[in-house]
Amino acid sequence: MIWEQIVKCLPELDGKTPTMVLSADLTVSDCKPQIGYAALCEDTFYVIEQERERARYPLSAMREFHAVSGIGEVALECLVDGRLTVLCRGDLSHQNEYATIAKRINHYIDTGLFDPDYDKSYNRFCPKCGRKYRAGSHICMHCVDKKHIFSRMWEIANPYKWYLLLSVILFFVITGMNMIGPYLNRLLVDEFITPMASNRFTEFSLVILSMFALRLLTKLVSWGRSMALIHAGNRIIVRLREMVFDKVQMLSISKISKRTAGEIMQRVTGDTAEIQQFIVHRLANILEQLLILVGISIMLFIEDWRLALMIILPIPICSIFMRMFWRYTHRIYHKQWITNAKASTILHDIFSGIRVVKAFGMEQYEMERYDKVTYQEAQISAKNERFYAIFRPLVDFFMRIGEYFLLVYVGNAILGGDMTLGEMAQFSSYVSMLYSGPVFLIANIQRMLTRIYTSVVKVFDLLDEDVDIGDKDEAKDIDIVGQISFDNVHFGYDDATEVLKGITLDIQPGEFIGIVGKSGVGKSTLINLVMRLYEVEDGAIRIDGEDIRDLSQECLRSQIGVVLQETFLFSGSIYDNIAYAKPDATRDEIIAASKIAGAHEFIMKLPDGYNTKVGEKGHTLSGGERQRVSIARALLHNPRILILDEATASLDTETEKQIQDALQKLSKNRTTLAIAHRLSTLRNATRLIVLDKGKIAEVGTHDELVRKQGIYYGLVMAQRQMSKMTHDN
Repeated sequence: MIWEQIVKCLPELDGKTPTMVLSADLTVSDCKPQIGYAALCEDTFYVIEQERERARYPLSAMREFHAVSGIGEVALECLVDGRLTVLCRGDLSHQNEYATIAKRINHYIDTGLFDPDYDKSYNRFCPKCGRKYRAGSHICMHCVDKKHIFSRMWEIANPYKWYLLLSVILFFVITGMNMIGPYLNRLLVDEFITPMASNRFTEFSLVILSMFALRLLTKLVSWGRSMALIHAGNRIIVRLREMVFDKVQMLSISKISKRTAGEIMQRVTGDTAEIQQFIVHRLANILEQLLILVGISIMLFIEDWRLALMIILPIPICSIFMRMFWRYTHRIYHKQWITNAKASTILHDIFSGIRVVKAFGMEQYEMERYDKVTYQEAQISAKNERFYAIFRPLVDFFMRIGEYFLLVYVGNAILGGDMTLGEMAQFSSYVSMLYSGPVFLIANIQRMLTRIYTSVVKVFDLLDEDVDIGDKDEAKDIDIVGQISFDNVHFGYDDATEVLKGITLDIQPGEFIGIVGKSGVGKSTLINLVMRLYEVEDGAIRIDGEDIRDLSQECLRSQIGVVLQETFLFSGSIYDNIAYAKPDATRDEIIAASKIAGAHEFIMKLPDGYNTKVGEKGHTLSGGERQRVSIARALLHNPRILILDEATASLDTETEKQIQDALQKLSKNRTTLAIAHRLSTLRNATRLIVLDKGKIAEVGTHDELVRKQGIYYGLVMAQRQMSKMTHDN
């Protein structure tokens, strides 16, 4: 659409294919609203303002595109022949778009490659209704195909279809039995309760016994039906939870980080529990009452079609009335779901960071924060319940109008001799069954379906998330030697920024590579890409000549040992945490790894030794102790490639020296990538890689780089000065 408008302004571009287009709804000079556009086509950047060409620039003269945000506006700027130039402006709704385009054009200038799907990366709105997608989602709750969603639920339930079919058959049987009950009641009144029914005690007893047997048999069949549904429902939910959990495991860190922990937990447990409740309990009630509605309707029309119309006619009218509230009820329960997920997230954060909470004395603050969101949830829930408290009685009242028609019609028929008391009792039983069951269901089915629909959509929203890091169909499994090469690697955590820019590097097997640089230059990003926790945007990372995207993730990560800057221990014993890297390891292997890591000595001083429980995230251990357990876990892995991300950051100087000596021995014949805050710990590295502004600025040994007196030299001098100041104090 934008390109068509540009072609109208510049007919010379007709028939040409643009590299990228964007809108510019503010003037460059004074930020006034306007109809404007910009486009890159055939290495020329065109700018249209007030539907007329304002400027055109050859791409060969343009460098360093970037988006600059101001007050209520964002500008796309670049260097044109070395001079900073504002190309176009837009309101803040274009902020992400401009930043993304700036990144893409810079990459295009460097590599000559342009992503044809760049516009999809910042598309956050539903193309049908224009509503904004929720973070981490590309499904519009208002436009999703409901039939498709529930057909997919059936695909999951298909392996258990025979249990479901059995339960449906039993529903029909139960409905038939329920239809017999009022007839026996009619027989009892007409044949035995009236004065004409004297001296027939035996027959009377048989009718009573039949009613008892019918009730007992109905309960037994209902029990069988419930068992079939419970069997199917529980297995369906187990399978669904496995699918959701497996999908979360398959997602990259980038995808997972777009959702809160509370939201993911809500989908894995809360939403699947809602689906389970629906299948096992609510679905049974819906099927049963719908069959009763159909059965009673047939019986009433057979007996007297006029009476049937009087009783049933209000039902569809009220159903249409309730349908009008579908969108509203869906919206209010969706809002309640979001608030519930938010409360779960806050609770998860508080419990996970309880030590920080207590250390800063923030207990009262956190209580108030949690109370605030739970109060919001309670308010929304109360509002929803108030709505139904008012709405449902009104619907129920109008639906029960048929009862009054019944009383008038039946009373007149009895007085005229056209209907017996038994027939009246039969009709009354049917009407009672109708209004106490199916009518009540119709008044509430919207609510039940809205709740289950919201949960089902939330679950499939997660299941439908694209797996951005996956194994190829013919992924390779190799024995890694340890040669690593970076070939013009580009990467950014989002579409607007680029962390690594054209990294090219060859690392030979057995080398000890130190990665240094200021904070935020991409050191940890580099090793995350080696582990394939994120996918490179352009270029390639190869291990032993194989692109890591061609290797299975299990093959890659099973031969990489990692000690991360953020030490994480699982709740359990120290022994279990070390053995996590190799579950079949012997006790001797675990103790040997602990000794090399300098952990054995402090472990043996603990009351239960290796069986000591570390608590959640290892909170019962000190930072240095957790780090040594983490190092032991990595050593037990016996990796071909060892990655150390500030592995000794939490250790005292003496312990650090012990571990550095151990790591020096361990890294022999292994490729090691190490990031260290203390540059002195990397003095013996084979090579040091200095990163600056996302690029490799310097490469060499410690002595070579110090003699060069460049970026690394500045870092060393700054750290020495800091150490001197600390020592003097």
